Amino acid sequence: MHPEILAQQGYVSVSVDEAPVRELFPGVRLRPLWRGPTGAHANVLEMEPGASWPRRDVHEPGPEEVYVVAGVFHDGARDYPAGTFLHAPAGSWHVPSSTTGCTLFLFYPEG
Repeated sequence: MHPEILAQQGYVSVSVDEAPVRELFPGVRLRPLWRGPTGAHANVLEMEPGASWPRRDVHEPGPEEVYVVAGVFHDGARDYPAGTFLHAPAGSWHVPSSTTGCTLFLFYPEG
């Protein structure tokens, strides 16, 4: 017999497929996954092939952490294939796009 395993209080589990979807721009969808009490939050961003951000994406008030889950992400300067981690410090910016389409995990530790 296996002992029952209980998650600690505050433990959160979210299925990406069940997260609400918000279209930010044509072909760019955001799925919020989690928000902490101090403003930190995690999302999944989906970009269809050929989709792009219409302006600079400025990282304020804090940094943005990006993990490319699938496809190829372009930050306005370079391509990043699946498996790439990016740290964008507070105050930095990029112009996201993807010719192939991509799925990104985004984390904002400071909101």
